[in-house]
Parts: sequence; structure tokens; C-alpha cells
Amino acid sequence: MTKTPQREGEKETQTVLRVHAISLCIMAAAALLILAVLGFCNTFTVSGGVGLQENGPEKHELKETERFMSVLCTALPGPLSSSPSVHTLTPAHIAALHTLGKPLSHRNEASTVVRRLRELFSMFNPKLVTQHEGQISFHHGSLIQETEELSSHLSKQEETDWNIVLLFIPVDLTCACSTDAAENIQATVQEVDAALKMLQKQVRHTMVHVVVWSEHRQEDRCACSKEGINPGLQKAFLLKALQDSVSDLLKNPAQYSRGEDFTVALQSSPVILESHSDSEITDSHINELALQLWTDLLQPSTHQTEMNDLIVIPCPTEERPFLRTYINTPDGREHENVAGKASAPIDPVMGTEVLCTDRNPSPTTPTSVHNVRPADIKVVAAVGDSLTAANGVGAKEDNLLLVTYQYRGLSWSIGGDEDISNVTTLPNILREFNPNVTGFSTGIGSQDSPGAFLNQAVPGAQSVNMVQQVRTLVAKMKNNPHIDFSNDWKVITMFIGGNDICAHCTDSVVFSARNVVNRIREALDILHEEVPRAIVNMVEMFNIVPLRELHKDKSLGCPTWMVNILCPCVMTATDGSYELQKLSDFNRAYQHGMRELVDSGRYDTRNNFTVVLQPFFREVVLPRLEDGRPDRSYFSPDCFHLSQKAHTLMARSLWNNMLEAVGSKTYTQDFQAEIDLKCPTESNPFIRTAANSDYTFPGPPPTSPPITNWGSDFSCAYTTPSNSVPTSAHRVRPADIKVVGALGDSLTAAFGARATNLVELPTEYRGVSWSIGGDDTLETVTTLPNVLKKFNPGIKGASKGTGKEQTGFNMAVSGAKAGGVPGQVRRLVDAMKNDATVDFQNDWKLVTLFIGGNDLCQYCNDRAALSPANYTNYLRTSVDILYNEVPRTIVNILEILEIEDLRRIKKDGLGCTLVQKQVCPCFLLPGEDSPELAEMKRINRELQTATENLVYGDRYNGREDFAVVVQPFFRNSIVPLDADGVPDTTYFSQDCFHFSERGHADMAAALWNNMLEPVGKKQTYNNFTNARNILKCPTEEQPYIFTSVNSFPSLTTTTAPTMGSTALPFTPECPSTVPAWLAAVLAIVGLLVGCAVTGLILSYRHKRSKKKTSATVEMNASAHNAYSNS
Repeated sequence: MTKTPQREGEKETQTVLRVHAISLCIMAAAALLILAVLGFCNTFTVSGGVGLQENGPEKHELKETERFMSVLCTALPGPLSSSPSVHTLTPAHIAALHTLGKPLSHRNEASTVVRRLRELFSMFNPKLVTQHEGQISFHHGSLIQETEELSSHLSKQEETDWNIVLLFIPVDLTCACSTDAAENIQATVQEVDAALKMLQKQVRHTMVHVVVWSEHRQEDRCACSKEGINPGLQKAFLLKALQDSVSDLLKNPAQYSRGEDFTVALQSSPVILESHSDSEITDSHINELALQLWTDLLQPSTHQTEMNDLIVIPCPTEERPFLRTYINTPDGREHENVAGKASAPIDPVMGTEVLCTDRNPSPTTPTSVHNVRPADIKVVAAVGDSLTAANGVGAKEDNLLLVTYQYRGLSWSIGGDEDISNVTTLPNILREFNPNVTGFSTGIGSQDSPGAFLNQAVPGAQSVNMVQQVRTLVAKMKNNPHIDFSNDWKVITMFIGGNDICAHCTDSVVFSARNVVNRIREALDILHEEVPRAIVNMVEMFNIVPLRELHKDKSLGCPTWMVNILCPCVMTATDGSYELQKLSDFNRAYQHGMRELVDSGRYDTRNNFTVVLQPFFREVVLPRLEDGRPDRSYFSPDCFHLSQKAHTLMARSLWNNMLEAVGSKTYTQDFQAEIDLKCPTESNPFIRTAANSDYTFPGPPPTSPPITNWGSDFSCAYTTPSNSVPTSAHRVRPADIKVVGALGDSLTAAFGARATNLVELPTEYRGVSWSIGGDDTLETVTTLPNVLKKFNPGIKGASKGTGKEQTGFNMAVSGAKAGGVPGQVRRLVDAMKNDATVDFQNDWKLVTLFIGGNDLCQYCNDRAALSPANYTNYLRTSVDILYNEVPRTIVNILEILEIEDLRRIKKDGLGCTLVQKQVCPCFLLPGEDSPELAEMKRINRELQTATENLVYGDRYNGREDFAVVVQPFFRNSIVPLDADGVPDTTYFSQDCFHFSERGHADMAAALWNNMLEPVGKKQTYNNFTNARNILKCPTEEQPYIFTSVNSFPSLTTTTAPTMGSTALPFTPECPSTVPAWLAAVLAIVGLLVGCAVTGLILSYRHKRSKKKTSATVEMNASAHNAYSNS
């Protein structure tokens, strides 16, 4: 059918329209893409440090991006006019944010918090301004001087502009124990009162938000601090006292109000900056403080926000759109009180019914500790900490200050208030058998108060205080005329360890299990030596980890800020972290040590004295409400100490333990279980001891045989290779690996690994090198090649022996820096190509690269040459060579280890005292808290980050048969400790710097295990234990060496790791805000790019059309000629 010119024109018109449509799409897409990148940067800064690629491939990243966007507030319709009242202010009404009283200490951090708060306000009013130092000349003057200058400044502004003033009240907790603390609080409150009255008188259109600000350092070097007493108690109570004093000042907010244009509100809890002498304050912590301020400025939400791995920003709602004031939210702590009421006790019955029928004493006073009936007990006594001093037990309202009160009369093990019908304690139970029992404590007071009597527990006490408490207790018993010290039978309860575990992370030596138990042993030894006729209840240290759950659920309204001060090592550890694992390990070690001490039989050498372990607290089952949340009614107002409800159950459990046979005692405290009192029976009428329970002490644990090698056991079932040689690096099984290679420095050369003296130190024991050694077998030498031999006995490339005669493909050079690695790579490639036993094209190769220690250790001597940028360039060049020239390869890259902890490695000898500092002067010579050390720690982290950024970019994704993976077990380097909590020098060579063969063995196991862990869920710390059975195995479901591709086999969201994990991958840092002009410029650039592409398309279409026309003319001419010729 012949095409008419009209139809040809219509088709061409349609084509042009389609081209224009495509060009417009391209332009719009280009602009949107650039804007999306900007949006991505802005959104990412809101996250808690979680990588966008955490959950899988590119398609899932879009879902993740949407999830990040959801944390930002959706702005409500902007205000059409200025608010007529301070009580109807929304964030959009705020034109300026000002500060008063910023702390001199950590002033920069406080300023950063304010800047972050300003960013949150700018979601609603981008034009919001903050006070600059140049605008108001604050020179660290008094609060009154600052207030005068700010009042003068604000009085000149537009009357329609609304301001927020953050009035900081800095408090120094360094010497909370000082006798001047109370006077300082009073003076501070008076100054705040004067400042508020000045602002009220001179300033209009202003909301003042008062913030109690404190810096908390875990260490406390104050002269008034007592050894072994947890300073956190005094710090927390001082901070709470100041908070409540300011709250009392503002209890009638109307006195600081002026009509509708001025009001004052108090931040509902202090803002606490956590600082440590050995580390920087993190951005995430700064963000948390800014969000704390922001949340408290808003009207409280009526529903709880579900927290996940992101930082969730609370937002104003249509129902509650305003900034909080005493008018629009009558109780400034409404959200806390409602939450508290949700789990408040309904005045539970604290009494206990004693149904025992046989309550008679022995016919004659027994002479054997194994024949003592409950009615034979004449004296009760106790030592311990705040749980025995009964801090906060009687606090029936949500009043934190009541936690400072020591309700000794209600204490589970020693209280004697009222009687068993309404107060359940061990003495009140015993009084049902012998009304003349004495020694119990009554009322409220300290250990020195008259009512304390033989309750010598001290709040904040640690194990180191037990000796002093026991000596005081013995003296009181000896000197009391109502006690027949020699003849009266006594029950003494010792419960200690909570404050030790709360501080274990501050000093692993002081609070090691062995040292804690040794101090308890010293105290028990005194009792054993000096006190006749006594049964000592040694209550096992409780499992403290479940208490963390109270502070995860924000709906409970628990004062987590306070418990962070009381017990930092328990509360600040994050789920899945090494710190939390270490906490659990210490906790279990305390319990195990106490059991071993009592089971040694050390205290059963006399017929009138014994120590019995009462283990009911070993496992704690947290009480819960019907909706599954923890039941706060079992805890005092701080959600840390226990309430009378819990003390009631503890007393019952202790009593029942005392009547249970040794070896068969209940070791679980289930607070929700109905616990009925047990009774003595005709067949078992006595308080149970080891002897009357027919319990045989196991004695000291058997001595372990001497270790003769550092081998490992192998138990993997799936050891076969792939059915055919894989073509993808993401489908490689361990048995598919045919060749191993290694690059690095002296740690890979195994410098001094088996050295027994300084003469042998320079020897390179390459055969035991963690990543490339091949001496002997896995059963005697743990190395990566020896593990791989279990899958493929013919593995090639492992180094053997010493020196450079049998190096295999171990190209490491002692003393090498990153600059030398490209040369090592070139030699490795040449060696593999020239080895007749290697099929260079077809064999799968595993290369391990570990470098950077010498760059870091010498950095201060040549900052330019050894910069992180140069380190990255050398690393990139090295991997590029492998990527471009070596087929079928997986590259393990290790981040440089954290070197700082090597400062703790000490051992008597020239190697450790002299050589160590020469090997790594830049890290080992600077003083503690010095700027030089801080710089080195920063560079250490930058080198780690540089490695991660290089590997997880797109640079090495172009080949299916090549993969590079970061194995991060050294990211958070942990110095292995011995039983005393002292660094275990057996992991290190003679110079206390390089690793010994034992260290190499654990490095090899850690590397292997990292290889079998998915990217994003790899363990990020070394957990050196030298156990023989820690090697992981491939499984039928996951048979491959993990890469960044096969770690995410589906688009489903992966679950959070249970151990320390690494977010994947590091994303380039984005500015927290993007200027509007930049967004506009980039959008225009996007449009220009679209136009250029459109031009190319049109030009191409034009040329193509021209050719087509020419061809048509030629064809028509040919056809015409042919027709004519015919």
C-alpha cells in the first residue's frame, strides 16, 4: 500500500513529539536525580549510623530510602500570622533561638547541640536564626550579665517575632560528695530566679526553656570520695536535687508569666553529656541530646513511637501542635506520669502468712552448725550495698529523691519494721520462730543511725568495702550487752557485687572476677576466724542484664539518665556489642567465682561456723504486665533499686533457699511466681548446710594440663567443593580455593611469633603466620591455610618454616608500610604466573591483605607521607593490580587494628620496656589525655574508615570472578585479659607489640569466622579465648565464602546481628544541610544535561532521517532505471 505524504508527515510529527517527550523526561529525571541525591544526604544524617545498603541489593535500597525519609517530620501548614499567645506557639512561629548560661566546660559540644536543635526547628521555619557570639558579646560572664545583654538585644527586635531562650544551668558533678554541694545548689537556684525575673520584666514574645546541664565522667578523682563507694549514687542524687530545686522554683509558673507573651518551662530531666578521658564525644551522642531537648519542647504525644535502628524524631501533630507550656500542658511531665501510672502498684499486700507448725527450738542449744533450727537463731546481721541498705524501698510515689532514703526497716535480709503480717523480711520470718531475735534494723537512716543496728550495708559499696563492714559488724556484736557473742547463734547475710559490675568497664583489673572474689574471701575469712556459732548466707550475685529492659521501653517513664550515672557499664552497652557480651561474661564470672569459693570447703573447718551459698538470684525473670511490658511496680522510682514488693519476694526466696538442701537449691528468681514459705519438717528440721545435706564439696577445679600447641579442633561436615569449578566469586566454597597468598608487614611475616628471648625476636616464623602459614596441621598450628587444608589438602602458596626459603606466596615484608604494598602485589602476581603448579587462569585464589600498623606507628614523624589520603591511594593501587590482572580471586582486606590498647601491655624485660616504644613511638610515647594521643586515635579511625570506603564503593564490582571483602574483627581491638583482669602477655612476643604464636592462632580463627559471616553481620572485635572449638563451619544452606553480593540473597529485610556488627558499607559523609542556591544550581545543571542529551537525540534522528531519505531517493531512482530498461 502506498504511503501518502500526509501520513508520512503525521508519523514524523508523532516521532518529534515522542522525542520531545523523552527529552523532557530526561531533563526532569536529571534534575530529580540530583535533587534526590541532595535529599539522600539530608535524610541520611538523621539515621543512627546505619548504612542504606544494610538490607540488600539496589532495589531494596529504594525501600530503605523511603524508610529514612519517614523519620522526618511532615510540616504542618505554616502560620498565616504571628501567634497571639505564647501558649499557642508552634515550631513554625519561632524566629530566633538564643542561649544563656552555656557551660564553660565542653562549651563547643553544647553549642553543637544547640545547632542541631536549630536544624530541627528549621524543618518548620527555614529562616530561623540562632544567636551568634558576634551579635552578643558574652565573655563567660555571670548568668546575670548574660541575661542583661540578651534582654537589651531582644528589646530591639520586631514585636511580632517569637523567641526561644535556652537557659542552661551547668552543674559540676566532679565532687558531688562535697559538703558545699547543698549551698552551691541554693546559690545556683537564686541566680536562676534573678535571671528569669529580669527576662520577664524586659523581654516580650519569648518562651524560656530551662535546662539542667551536666557533664558526667565515669572516673572521679575528688578528695572526698571514699574508696570502693560508687560515686554514681552521690552524683545522681545531687543532680536530682538541683533538678527538683529548680522545679520547686517553677512550681507556680504563673509567677514568671506575663499575660500571653512570656512563659517559662523546665526540661523534665537533666541533659547529661557523657564524656570519657580516652575518647571523643560522638556525633550520635550529640544528636541524642539535641533530640532530648526537642522532644521536651513539644507537647507530649499521646502514643508511643516505635523505636528501631533509626533515630526517630517526634513531631507535632494536629491534635498537639504546640510547644509545651504550663497552660497547654498543665503538668509538664504529663507523659512521664501517665506512663508511670500505667505500671504503678495497686498497694500490694507486703505481708506473708507463715503456716509452719513446728516452730520450736532445739531442746538444748546446739553445738553444731549443722543442727541449728530456725528457732535457735538469736542474732541477725547483714553487710552489703544499697539493696541491703534498702534505698528507695518505701518510695510509694514517683519521687526520685526518695531513693536517697535508706528504708532499713524494710530490707529483705535484715529489716525488722512492724511484723510479718505487713512487712516480709528474713528477721520478721525468724521472729515467728523466736520472738526474741535481735540485730535487725528499723526505720530510715544510714548505717551509723541507731536504728541500723547490725545492718552495716552502705549504699554504693563495692567488694573492697566488705572487710571494713565486717570488722565494724564484729565489733558491734562483741560490744552489745544484749548479745552473747560466744553462745548466741547468728545468721549473717552478705550480698555484694552490684556496684562492682556497674563499674567493671572502668577498670577490668580492679573489678576482675578473681579480684572481686578475693576481696569477698578476705571478709569471709574474718568472720570465719572471729565469729563463733554463725551461719553466713552468701547470696550469689544476681544476673543484672535483664534490668536493661526497663530502660528500653520508653513508655515506662524510667529515669534512664539517672541509672546511666548509677550504673554506666550496664546501661550504656548497646545490644549485640562486645561491651554487652563482656558485661554478661563478668556477671557470670562473679557468680562462678562465688560458687567456687564456697565449694572449696574453706569455711567448713569448724563445727560451729559455715558459709552457705544461696543462689536464688542467679537467674532473674523480669516481672511483666499483661501487655508484656516490664512491671515497674517491683522497682523503686529510679527503675534500678527494688521496691518493697520485690523485697518481699526476695525475703521469701532467701528463707526458702535456707531450708533447701545444698546442691538442690532454687537458683531462679521469678518475680511473678507465687512464692509460698517453706517450713522445716520433722525429717529436715534444720537450716540446711553442706553437711546436713550430704553434699560433698567438689574441691578446687582440676589443674588443666599444660598446653603444648595452639591448634584447633575441626568439626565441619560440609567440606566438598562445588560440582563444577565456579565462575562467580560469589559462589565459591572453601574447598574451591586452590591458592592462597598474603600481603603485609611483620604481623603477616610472623615476626618473633615463637621467640623465647630477644635474640630470637627478629626471626620470621612464617610457617605459623595467621593468614598464610602452613606448618604442620590444624590440630597443632591454627592458620588460615591449615583450616583450608581440611577442605582441600592440595592448597598451594602457604609459607613454611622460618626466614625466606619457603615463603610460598607470603609476600609480607617486616617494617613495610602501605607504600610498599603495590610492589608486593606485583611480586605476588609474577610468582603465581611463574609457578608451574598453579593454573593461573582457572584456579581460585584467596589473598589476604593486612597493612597500616607501621604507617600509624610512625605517622607523627612524617604526617604528609603517611597521611590517610596516601594510605588510601596505595591501597587502591594494590587492589587495582589484583582486580585488573588476577582472575578468579577473593581478597580479604583487614582494617588496621586499634593500637591504643597496646599501651596496656606490660611485662618485665628489655623487650617490653625498651623495644616496644621504639617500634611504635607515635602511639606509645604520648601521655594520657594528650592532644598527640587524641590525634593518633583519630588517624587510627580514619585509616579504618578509608579501608571500608574503598572496598565497598563500586570500583571492584565490574568482574563476576573477583570480590574484595573487609574482614573487620580488628575494628574494635580488645586486649585479651587473664583471670586477674591484667593483659595476658602470652598473646604477645618478647617486645609486647608483635603477636606470639598464640595470638596468631586466635587471629587465624577470627579471620576464618569472619569469612563465614555475612557482610553487615561480621563480628567487629577480636574475642581471643584460645578455645580449640571456635571455628565456624559452612552449612548446606550457606556453603559459600561470604561476599557483599551473596550476603543479601533476597530483598527481604535482614534481622539485626546478635554480636557486634558492621553497618554496610560506609557512605560518604554528606553535609547536614544543603544550601538552597546549590540545590537550584544543580537542578539547572540537570536541565542542561537533559537538553544536551535531547540535542544529541534530535541530531541523531535528523541524520538518520536524512540517510533514510537519501536511501529512498536512490532506491526510487534505481527502480525507475530498471523499469525504463525493461
